[in-house]
Amino acid sequence: MTASSSSHSALHGVRILSLALNLPGPAALMRLRAMGAQCTKVEGPQGDPMGHYSPEAYAQLHEGIALLTLNLKTPTDLAQLHTALAQTDVLLTSFRPSALRKLALDWQSLHHQHPKLAMVSIVGSLGSRAEEPGHDLTYMAEHGLVTGTQLPASLFADMAGAVMASEAVLRAVLQLKLQGTASHTELALSDAAAFLGLPRSWGITTPSGAVGGAHAGYRVYRCADGRVAVAALEPHFAKALCTAAGLAQADYASMLQPSTHTQLEAFFARHTCQQLSELAQQQDIPLHCLPP
Repeated sequence: MTASSSSHSALHGVRILSLALNLPGPAALMRLRAMGAQCTKVEGPQGDPMGHYSPEAYAQLHEGIALLTLNLKTPTDLAQLHTALAQTDVLLTSFRPSALRKLALDWQSLHHQHPKLAMVSIVGSLGSRAEEPGHDLTYMAEHGLVTGTQLPASLFADMAGAVMASEAVLRAVLQLKLQGTASHTELALSDAAAFLGLPRSWGITTPSGAVGGAHAGYRVYRCADGRVAVAALEPHFAKALCTAAGLAQADYASMLQPSTHTQLEAFFARHTCQQLSELAQQQDIPLHCLPP
């Protein structure tokens, strides 16, 4: 089902306007569009930076989104924005609070001028840190999610922040519909990173944790022609893996033993990705082969 294929979509008829650039705001808008919202994105004359450094990503994020170019530093274009806001249910922003205040687009100013308009603000951090510069990488690093010198495989804090922003819009719409009052929600990308970092803070994903490498059934191994990601964590999956590898025991304690790791390393090294994929299908073992 596409966003426009059903009048029963969750946000059908809801009008959302976004001033949010880069990744979190557009990714949230993409999700909201998929839920049936009527979405408009306002960009400055220079456009969105993502349109320059990743045109393909920009195109996918903005599919079905109405684009409006305005220079909000000019009175005429700012007035045009307010005309659009008068017909909007939820405004999404990602500016620093001081930048919004300079344009009189902060919550207090907007609520006075557009009392039926809800607002969701994406910021880096909350409170006294709201003006601090930061990005996905720094928020991830702050919460223990950057190890070594390699960059994370994705922009996790930005994408988690987009999910949180779409949730906040849903809450705002519910309040508008059920209570008839507009609300302002401020959410932080640093909080999104903190949420993603909870398993790390609990020790689950540290090297001594069950899904951090300590459990022999939950690891990435080298195989004959690549790598294999194995997620045989539950007892029945661990038993199936150990049976396939010819190991005598598969209880939790044995899966933590160095000897089990060594035996499984040798087993995987003898088999190709195709052999392991076929074995996984036959024996109901959760694994996925990867290139070298």
